[in-house]
Amino acid sequence: MSRATEFDPVTYTPEHFRWSFGDDGVAVVMLDRPDRKNPLTFESYAELRDLFRTLVYADAVKAVVFASNGGNFCSGGDVHDIIGPLLDRDMRGLLEFTRMTGDLVKAIRSCPQPVIAAVDGICVGAGAMVALFSDLRIGTPRAKTAFLFTRVGLAGCDMGACAMLPRVIGQGRAADLLYTGRVMTAAEGESWGFFNRMADPDALLDEALTLARSLAAGPTFGHMMTKTMLNQEWSMTLDQAIEAEAQAQAICMQTRDFGRAYEAFVAKQQPVFKGD
Repeated sequence: MSRATEFDPVTYTPEHFRWSFGDDGVAVVMLDRPDRKNPLTFESYAELRDLFRTLVYADAVKAVVFASNGGNFCSGGDVHDIIGPLLDRDMRGLLEFTRMTGDLVKAIRSCPQPVIAAVDGICVGAGAMVALFSDLRIGTPRAKTAFLFTRVGLAGCDMGACAMLPRVIGQGRAADLLYTGRVMTAAEGESWGFFNRMADPDALLDEALTLARSLAAGPTFGHMMTKTMLNQEWSMTLDQAIEAEAQAQAICMQTRDFGRAYEAFVAKQQPVFKGD
């Protein structure tokens, strides 16, 4: 899957996680080791990174749901398959691994599609980072999220945690979680803004799919521009951000979807967006 032209979301079959794609343009990604609370491995890290990089060129994919499986989201890096072998690596090998993990979350942020994390049960370590770097997060009352890097003798600054978590929940709350590695309860996650909304466990996937389908049916070029601006404007001054948004919106005003919205408004109908 190294070339964009080789990617077909209908026939794509990953080796290390589950993938489904519907006529509505919504893709579902799901780790598939529920007996171990869905840990990540070297192989699944790399394959997920490659997938999200390729989605930049996958126009048919309009939105992505990163789903839970078997009552859990992800238990982080596998203790036996990742942490143990890392003890035998030299500095070059360790940096190769940490850069790969960072490349995964960068790819999630860089793909144009909105990514929705549907978080049930355990969501810790690298799994918590996947949820954090998703665009939207839906949780359940039993969701347990922890950035537990200090609990394995490391720093809390893993995969961009010290940059992204304060943006989502605030500096003080992020410092609490990153220093202690403690669990953020579902109630805390909701009240702090980590979760955009909550759902019952049995309804979680349906809730996420409903949201994803509504986004997929929207002006997807506009969604791409929104995601781009959300990523870029953190490093801009206010004046720079206002100018960047002026340029972005002027570009969007050249899309056919902008015209479709106007025509539908005049006709007192709901617009049917096509993403162009």
